[in-house]
Amino acid sequence: MRADNKQSLTGQTAVVTGASSGIGSAIARELGSAGANVTVNYFGNRDDANKVVAQITRAGGQAIAIKADVSNKEDVADMFQLTIKTFGTIDILINNAGVQQDAAFLDMTLEQWHRVMDINLTAAFLCAQEAVREFIRRGMIPERSRALGKIIFISSVHEIIPWAGHVNYAASKGGLMLFMKSIAQELGPQKIRINSIAPGAINTPINRSVRQSPDAERELLNLIPYKRIGEPAEIARAALWLASDESDYIHGTSLLVDGGMALYPAFAAGG
Repeated sequence: MRADNKQSLTGQTAVVTGASSGIGSAIARELGSAGANVTVNYFGNRDDANKVVAQITRAGGQAIAIKADVSNKEDVADMFQLTIKTFGTIDILINNAGVQQDAAFLDMTLEQWHRVMDINLTAAFLCAQEAVREFIRRGMIPERSRALGKIIFISSVHEIIPWAGHVNYAASKGGLMLFMKSIAQELGPQKIRINSIAPGAINTPINRSVRQSPDAERELLNLIPYKRIGEPAEIARAALWLASDESDYIHGTSLLVDGGMALYPAFAAGG
């Protein structure tokens, strides 16, 4: 627990979507270690979500696992209501849940398009609405946080980098970026602080096949000026900072955590 430092979240409650593995689980553990009560949202893997809860509680925090399809309005409402019933309120939303369903443009089905948009973009809308309603209902508690509430979207470098063969994913993340900025513009006067983290290549299950192939890993590293793949804990530390009062003047920003991938390294030698 880090209740005595500037990034303490003691007494605050966070909802982390898609928190049973990868980046989401790392963020849930990091916020829990900083003193936050944590709702570990999952959809498919109850056992992994319970493991995250156990890790948080063993470290001295409080957490619950809640199953919810975050693209479903009723599921989202139920998740927020159960969190409020358990912990009293919600101070932080980490909108992390996301999927890829890749295909060449002409081969992509409408179902693939809708599934990625539903999880990556519509879910962000639904969860953010519920969070903002609760922030406003609860009101400011200045001794706990300088902000009325905090929302952090986990986006991708592909909110700015086009990605052929992944048009649904890139479109969803580009949309998420402008969604974040638009609600930040609208809700900032109410002291609701909203930002995104845009990871590059991170060592999660989705990149496991790349890490297991030296040739594929070499090709990936050619896209990263810093010449290494990131770790989930690095995204988690960025999320903790954005959720804390230490970053209180950061608002409406996408924080790139990508080893320089967004620098278009192919142009390093003049293009």
